[in-house]
This record gives sequence, structure tokens and C-alpha cells, in this order.
Amino acid sequence: MNKFLTIDTDSLKEQGAFWTAKEIAQQPTVWQQAFDNIVNKHDEIQAFLTPILALNGIRVLFTGAGTSAYVGDTVAPYIAKKTGLSCKAISTTDIVGTPEYYLQKEKPTLLISFARSGNSPESIAAVELANQLIDDCYHLVITCNNNGELANGARNKANALSLIMPEGTLDESFAMTSSFTSMMVSVLSIFTPNEEQLSLAINAAKHLLAEEVNTIKKKASNDIDRIVFLGSGTNLGIAREAALKYLELTAGKITSYCESPLGFRHGPKSIVNNNTDIIIFQSNNNVTRRYTEDLYNEVVKDNIANEITCIDEVVFGTERKIDDIWAGFPFIVYCQMLAFYKSMSLNLSPDNPCPTGEVNRVVQGVTIYPYQDI
Repeated sequence: MNKFLTIDTDSLKEQGAFWTAKEIAQQPTVWQQAFDNIVNKHDEIQAFLTPILALNGIRVLFTGAGTSAYVGDTVAPYIAKKTGLSCKAISTTDIVGTPEYYLQKEKPTLLISFARSGNSPESIAAVELANQLIDDCYHLVITCNNNGELANGARNKANALSLIMPEGTLDESFAMTSSFTSMMVSVLSIFTPNEEQLSLAINAAKHLLAEEVNTIKKKASNDIDRIVFLGSGTNLGIAREAALKYLELTAGKITSYCESPLGFRHGPKSIVNNNTDIIIFQSNNNVTRRYTEDLYNEVVKDNIANEITCIDEVVFGTERKIDDIWAGFPFIVYCQMLAFYKSMSLNLSPDNPCPTGEVNRVVQGVTIYPYQDI
């Protein structure tokens, strides 16, 4: 009988957990497929992007809603550093609510839209607003749904290109897992490809899925009511996604929070009580690592939190050769697994932790209003 995350498929289906478990477990395979997909489409992608990125003053905006926005949060600083491009992550929810703050009429702009379904009202509206308000606007759509409105809207447009993620990444679960990481692999493979680093990330994730399940299950059994995720640089984007995943899969029964290690001291540390777990993503940068170690030692000395875990050694052992941006992949797999097992322990259905419909797999209840600059 097939198993995912060490649980047989019948038991998973009985608790409404099959899709979440399957989609978490498939990620190492999906990442290689996503990389190969970009390699196969290299000429088409470069033919589209090269003249755009050569434009004087080009802005590159990474956008999406919820988890899709956190793809941009994670990759934007890294791609900016490596390419010298002017990159900024702005959520579709910010663009739609106040476009005048983010869309610059006279600045040529490449809007990179991340989306699982491509049907969220804000994602569609953000594209339309960019076309309306920017004189010279281009679109790269990275989505898991070949039939979504974003993908369809990019077809046969001279200023747009749509890239579809590997089959199976259109996550059936409420929570985005493989959709998040496949889109992240894809955009990195376009702008800053590194197959060696990707291989390290794949092997680390395989190690977690094969060897660390019991460790993660044990941590998920902690009797807590709060959890904090801390990371710097690209790992702050991973911390945001980890906090959202935990909040979603526990149906809000456990408060989750994210911050940078340095920022945590400036008020947010007040969240810590005896029922708080703290998860720290360590950096491979020597200076950043020292700041993170200082914060770790401080919260250990405070002796308030229930448990403090720097997951670096759990994921990579004692010798780490992977850059922070690629370390984010196994880091988020660890957190997805942790949230999944906590959801199971709370007798929730990870595939649909909110069956009463207050939150939905594709957001509902959003009215889009016409924009007029006044």
C-alpha cells in the first residue's frame, strides 16, 4: 500500500489529509522537473526577456497573493543581488488596493505574476491595472494552471509570456506546498540558475522525508498555543510562508508569527510565553549567522519559550554547503511537515482545515472596483 509522510493512503483519505501529504512528499521530484522545464524552454524565455531586461530603467516587480506573494518576497532580494536588476516584491493585494503607490507610469516594468490557480480576482486585476497605468508594461506569468485566467490572458500577447509548472503542482489541498516551491525553483532557474545548488536542496529534502519524520512528528506533538519562525534575508520570505502554512493547517488554533532575528527584539519578542515554540532558520552568511546565534542564545537564556530549534543541523547535518536561497527549499519542507503533523494531531483535515468556508482554496468574496486616478 502506498504511503505519504509514512501514513498509508487509506488513513490519509479517511482524515482528509491525502492531497496535502502527497503534495509535500512529491516536492524533490517536482523541483527537478521544474528546472528541466525551464531548460527546455530556455530559447523561448530568453527571446522574450532579453530585450525587455535591456530597457533603460526597467523595473522587475514580483507579485502574487498569499503564498504566491511570498515567492516574490523570498527571491526578489537574491535576484536583485545576483543580476543587478531593480527588483521589488509587491503583493497583488497591495497593487489592487493602492496601485498609485506601486505602479509608475513612465517606468518600463516587467510584472512577474505567481499563481497556483491563476483565478484569484486580485491577480487578474493587478495585471489589468499594470496595463492601464504603465506606458510600457510586460508580463511573465508563472502559474500551475494551464487553464487559469492568468495563463489564458497571456496567450498570443506580444507583451506577455506564460510558463506552466509541472503536472501535479496545481495543488488539490487547501494549502499551497509544491505549487509554492515549484514556482520558486522556476523563477530562480530563469534568472540565476544553479543546478548544483538545486541538487543539494533536493537531497536535503529527501533526507527530511526519509530520515527526520519521527523528529518532526515529536516536535508537532508539543503542547503549544504559539509558534514563531525567524529568518533573515531570503529566509524571511520562507519564515512568512512557514507561519502562514502553520496558521492555515491548524485552522488558526495556534497563533503563528514571523520576523527577522534582529527585528524580533524590537517588540515582537513579547509574544513568547511558556507555550511558544521558536523555529530559527540559520544563514550561511558569516555576519548574518552571528546575529542569528546572538538571538538564539538570548532566547535560550530568557528560559521562557517551550522549545527553541535552529533547524540548520536537522536539515543539513554539521557541514552545510548550500546557499541561503536554496536552503529555503528544505527549510519550508520541514515546516510544511511540522504543520501537517500538528494539523493531524488536532484532528483537523489538512486538505480542508476550514470546511465552514471562512477561507477558501481560491479566494472568494472580493469585489474589484474600477480605478480612476484622482
